Amino acid sequence: MNPTESPRLTVIGTGYLGATHAICMAVLGFEVLGVDVDQRKIDKLASGEVPFFEPGLPELLSKALESGRLRFTTSFAEAGEFGDVHFLCVGTPQQPGSDAADLSYIDAAVRALAPTLTRRTLVVGKSTVPVGTAKRLTGLLQELAPAGDEVELAWNPEFLREGFAVDDTMRPDRLVFGVASEWAEERLQAAFRPILDLGTPVVRTDLATAELVKVAANSFLATKISYINAMAEVCEAVGADIKHLADSLALDDRIGGKFLKPGLGFGGGCLPKDIRAFAHRAEELGVGQAVSFLREVDDINRRRRARTVDLVREMLGGISGKRIAAWGAAFKPNSDDIRDAPALDVARTMHGLGGHVRVFDPAALDNARRAFPELRYGDSALDVAQDADVVVLLTEWSDFKEIEPDALAQVVKHKRIVDGRHALDAAKWRAAGWEYRALGRS
Repeated sequence: MNPTESPRLTVIGTGYLGATHAICMAVLGFEVLGVDVDQRKIDKLASGEVPFFEPGLPELLSKALESGRLRFTTSFAEAGEFGDVHFLCVGTPQQPGSDAADLSYIDAAVRALAPTLTRRTLVVGKSTVPVGTAKRLTGLLQELAPAGDEVELAWNPEFLREGFAVDDTMRPDRLVFGVASEWAEERLQAAFRPILDLGTPVVRTDLATAELVKVAANSFLATKISYINAMAEVCEAVGADIKHLADSLALDDRIGGKFLKPGLGFGGGCLPKDIRAFAHRAEELGVGQAVSFLREVDDINRRRRARTVDLVREMLGGISGKRIAAWGAAFKPNSDDIRDAPALDVARTMHGLGGHVRVFDPAALDNARRAFPELRYGDSALDVAQDADVVVLLTEWSDFKEIEPDALAQVVKHKRIVDGRHALDAAKWRAAGWEYRALGRS
């Protein structure tokens, strides 16, 4: 086909990344086929149900299905016949018992797709993978595909923020095209034409650089978060105020305020496993010393969870037998993702220490109940705070930030609050008679 014509797209893997990409590309006008080996995911999406929480996405799924441009299947044969550009969007989780990335899902997707590719086709990786994976997969694709070396592989890393994934897909701040030929770049340009027409910056580069961009970005963000939390540890030792310190640093335009927020630290399915896999891969390549600081970044982040539990213990004079309201389960607001969630880690630790912990989250309760049935859950923020000895804010949902101190005082046993996310106005809560504690603040 003409390189500038609108290609038909397949999206292999319909988890968070894949479903979002498939839905948004269909809304932008492309014919899209979503592919997954999980029949339940396919059935849910085909019936108009998004199987995870993401603001704005259910409405777009309905629009895409009604347009007739979006379909779903479990058939790789159908995908190979249909698609001109195939996006690989499967997960690359951390291997059990190792810091390395588990590439079994992306390998399986390539092995299933390749035998169906009988004509010149572009396969595009979007998953986060260790550098060198694209080179290996190129060989595997061309070995298994009937079309041989007419099948090319490109890499187009994703930069989705949970809670903002629709905007990040349809109006990204940049696109990175890792390609090995002019033809591959032309195909990618055609596959992103509506987004490019908005003036979105594009970086054309090689496969290895494109693979590195995502893990380098996540490593930088993780480092910035852990840096300010390391400063919080220093502030606690000397009686300084981390909030004022962070505010002062943020006014320096060389540093900026984004991700310079002290608190409980990062979690989720990306930053923790990505920095560990990056460090692991660097060690395999003989350049482990270059990113050895990421081990300390990870350690600082983990310590914030233990330190939050310490704050609660100090405030209560012990945790065993105390009634504790835990506000939050998701790793961040506007998400139901509980992977490596600091909130649930803290709740489980306090439960293990004998605390009577009750958890509420506006979106992640079902996931939390399935993963941690030993915890107790409630119907609202005020419900779990009933007769509580302390309220612990663990995920900075706006629902929690908007609760008035006087309203909460009507239900708790003691007016004590630990703000694990620096989300509340400390002066306001203290003026209302609350004992307020936060990491890095006296």
